[in-house]
Amino acid sequence: MAVKPVIAFVTGGYSSEAVVSYQSAITIEKNLDTDRFNIYKIDVRPEGWVYEYENGKVQVDRDDFSICIFGKKIWFDAVFIGIHGTPGEDGKLQGYFDLHNIPYTSCDAATSAITFNKRYTIAVAALAGINTAKSLHFFSESKPSPTDITSRLKLPVFVKPNNGGSSIGMSKVNEEKDLAVAIEKAFKEDTQVLVEEFISGREFTVGVYRSPKGITVLPITEVITQNDFFDFEAKYKGKSEEITPARIPDDVTESIRTAARRVFEVFNCRGVVRIDFIFNEELKKPFLLEINTVPGQSEASIIPQQVRAMGLSLREFYTSLIEDALSRKHK
Repeated sequence: MAVKPVIAFVTGGYSSEAVVSYQSAITIEKNLDTDRFNIYKIDVRPEGWVYEYENGKVQVDRDDFSICIFGKKIWFDAVFIGIHGTPGEDGKLQGYFDLHNIPYTSCDAATSAITFNKRYTIAVAALAGINTAKSLHFFSESKPSPTDITSRLKLPVFVKPNNGGSSIGMSKVNEEKDLAVAIEKAFKEDTQVLVEEFISGREFTVGVYRSPKGITVLPITEVITQNDFFDFEAKYKGKSEEITPARIPDDVTESIRTAARRVFEVFNCRGVVRIDFIFNEELKKPFLLEINTVPGQSEASIIPQQVRAMGLSLREFYTSLIEDALSRKHK
């Protein structure tokens, strides 16, 4: 009988996005194939990294990323990363696993760090000829005044933490008088803030993933929010309509799919990423909004919808991500 690979499924995290990680963990854990893999869920928290089982819990030995149960040392063949925010989405864990020669189901450390920083993402994308919105980048040491922004960007604008995801700390601002509050809200989540000009159009999001068979673009989803934009409530509390696959003409579909594949290749992505676009119908072009390298996997999340729309089960999908990670394990 073949020995089953031993997989660490890491969840939790150090940021306010941990709550999203735990929602994703429910779906992921339910659909990991325990017939093919031995799965150990590791809860990564600021106070410690812990594996819990029915008879107790043990701390992870961070010197070699192992656990010891009943006197038996367990090492891992690969890691399934399910942490949104730091340290699972910003490259920190990826660098740690690289040091220990443990492959994982996400982008590498460099790509994770770049895409976690929205300003750097836009800069790299623009250099590659990918359409992006006009924006300004500020640090907490030099907070902008509303007039600093309106003298250089046209309202309305989006104000958001430069690092992070799940739309936490993000605001859409239509009038100059509301900018100061939006800036303070964003700075509560991060020491850097990005302000972007609003681009009119329809919002689409698409998953792209790498498996042993190559790069696959999932069916496109159109996001129609009941709120002013696709914020945390819209993403995770049912305040949006998500149409998968999107009801759009073939030429628009192809334009977005081509842009998504281009983004995936330019940033050297791995695992599954979700790429958000605004399609401006006047210019007939998709504009990149952001790249999520550890996209949500909760029942309300978009990637599971797209996987099912393609005719795959989540079990098959997660298995392909793990197999792709295992294929990168150095002997």
